[in-house]
Amino acid sequence: MIYLYGAGGHAKVIADILERNGMAIGGFFDDDTSKELWNYKRLKFPGSFNFSADKIIIAIGNNITRKMIAEKINAAYFTAVHPTAVISPHVKIGAGTVVMASAVINADSVIGRHCIINSAASIDHDCTIGDFVHIAPNVTLCGGVTVAEATQIGAGSVIIPGIEIGAHSIIGAGAVIIRDIPDNVVVAGNPGRIIK
Repeated sequence: MIYLYGAGGHAKVIADILERNGMAIGGFFDDDTSKELWNYKRLKFPGSFNFSADKIIIAIGNNITRKMIAEKINAAYFTAVHPTAVISPHVKIGAGTVVMASAVINADSVIGRHCIINSAASIDHDCTIGDFVHIAPNVTLCGGVTVAEATQIGAGSVIIPGIEIGAHSIIGAGAVIIRDIPDNVVVAGNPGRIIK
């Protein structure tokens, strides 16, 4: 059985992916008792979760929160891929990662654990995506791009070939990145500039 940890908007998209793949969802875990996720049972972790047989997906969009939960819960993590995603057979995808509708991941790319590859994102050949990264909708990563741990690449951003993006950074929506970006910064604009 597969369980979701979280019940917000991101969880709805993941639940939809699982349903489209014909997979059973055992329920969801969320401390907020006001949250509902369609007709699925809200449980208090670990609830009925069987650590030796069941799998879980951390269905929370915030990269740091996802990392904190993954470090606390020693469980088998499930990787969910929307049926319309196009993924080369020569791609490696880490446990707990989700790939949304119409995303494309090309040959010899490596996607870390607990990543979000969002709707219509394009990751070209030989890219390396660190753990807990979020590649937002309609992002374009050209060939050979590296994105370090827990960074967020905003919707519609474009990153030219061979660029390295540091850890724990935020690339603003629509940014065009033409030079390497260090750790722990916020970047926006065309061309992208560090603003914080």
